Amino acid sequence: MEPPTPRVRVVLGDVARAPIDPARTRAELEEQSPVGAALARGLVRAQLAVAVRLAAVVAVGLGGLPLLFAAAPALGRAHLFGISVPWLLLGVAAYPFLFAIGYAYVRLAERNEAEFVALVEDRSHQQP
Repeated sequence: MEPPTPRVRVVLGDVARAPIDPARTRAELEEQSPVGAALARGLVRAQLAVAVRLAAVVAVGLGGLPLLFAAAPALGRAHLFGISVPWLLLGVAAYPFLFAIGYAYVRLAERNEAEFVALVEDRSHQQP
């Protein structure tokens, strides 16, 4: 009779996940496999969400000014340094505002792309 095999303790933390091959993920993206299409769709959705949010900020920020001037006619007739306040806000202050929105969009879009690249290259998901 054979001696019994020694007992093996199985712990869930000891089970290693098979490493994801970054080259395979890149190939799935290039070939537009279902997995690659889902990854690309996720990036497009993230970029669209950023664009829609910032477009809403611009619409409320600049589109709300004429409504503000209609609701408060005294503000619409006010002058600062000899120039009417609506012209100062819509003709001068709008440009730094739009620049700030554009800067924020670029930063957020680059962050989304960096997260996408990290996901594809599996840098953030590798086991230590």
